[in-house]
Amino acid sequence: MTRPSILLAAVLLAALVGGCGSASDPANPQAAAPAAVPKKPEKPAAPPGLPGMPPVLDPKDIYAADRPDKLSAVVKDFPSRVYVPNTLSNTVTVIDPETYEIVETIPVGRHPQHVVPSWDLKTLWVNNNQGHTLTPIDPATGKRGKDVEVHDPYNLYFTPNGRHAVVMASLDRELVFRDPHTMKRLHTEPVSCYGVNHADFSADGRYFIVSCEFSGELLKVDTEKMKVVAQQKLPFNGAMPQDVKLSPDGKTFYIADMMAHGMWVLDGDRFGTPKLLPTGKGCHGLYISRDSKEMYVPNRGEGSISVFDFARNKLTKKWWLPDGGSPDMGGVSADGKVLWLSGRYDSEVYAIDTRTGEQLARIPVGDGPHGLAVYPQPGRYSLGHTGVFR
Repeated sequence: MTRPSILLAAVLLAALVGGCGSASDPANPQAAAPAAVPKKPEKPAAPPGLPGMPPVLDPKDIYAADRPDKLSAVVKDFPSRVYVPNTLSNTVTVIDPETYEIVETIPVGRHPQHVVPSWDLKTLWVNNNQGHTLTPIDPATGKRGKDVEVHDPYNLYFTPNGRHAVVMASLDRELVFRDPHTMKRLHTEPVSCYGVNHADFSADGRYFIVSCEFSGELLKVDTEKMKVVAQQKLPFNGAMPQDVKLSPDGKTFYIADMMAHGMWVLDGDRFGTPKLLPTGKGCHGLYISRDSKEMYVPNRGEGSISVFDFARNKLTKKWWLPDGGSPDMGGVSADGKVLWLSGRYDSEVYAIDTRTGEQLARIPVGDGPHGLAVYPQPGRYSLGHTGVFR
């Protein structure tokens, strides 16, 4: 055999031997295969939120969209104003927060209780609960529109997906779900408690907690079904629950109580018996700081504001109004530096420095000032009341 023939035979033999053990040989199922890469365990899917609700920006902070001066494109050109409904004067006082001066007084319906930003941020609704109307105000121009007939609108909220307005019909003992633009009645949910007035929604928007002022009760309402699914009596004789607010981490509801003189601390998912955290006489409103670290708690019966620290889970400060007063409802300025509160029984409004607790201004307004709204504020959409933004 010639040398080239010998070399060719050797090459063919090597190819045959090498191919027998190859992983690509389908005739050899025992052939070695690359080691399989273990799959990472899949994370359990988070429960879906309310259909149509904008996704939560940060699961650890539901107020992540409310940072200082982070104004939506919808409101960024609106003039900064403080709108004060004067319940006994049937007017809304409009204040320029830069100068602390009154720039306008708007006549509205009978017994205005709260000024409420709409879900889409384009309208302010004045709740005239004894006049049975809502007065729309255009925050771009400050002009009032034509009153809309709505029975017993003590307070007003919007579902997190923007599909419904929810009227707190306090004396009618009803939660009335309406079209958020026309206010046409879509569904009425009768309640057995008395004095529905304030609420806040769970982080996923699937339910909300409602306070019943005059019977000292709480309701849990399924947002999509528009049905009361649970109810409980607060464990305090004479309880009068007021404002409701969800913690930044979405785990805890706080309910101000003006007769128990503190906040009820509630696990909304479980809806078990809440615990009372004393704050001061006449605990009434609840407002989150722009960095989501603190909550301001006005105590209407003693002229003070308690400050609650979420991380430390305790009250850390108490600010006293220098000449007394009746701090009630309000909101935080867009830059987070000023807390604005109505003086319910003193016909005045207070501006308070959120860094020091110092009173910056005390402004005379009409009689019975109540649910004032600072507007515009940061946030993607409004859940109602005097401005709960997410």
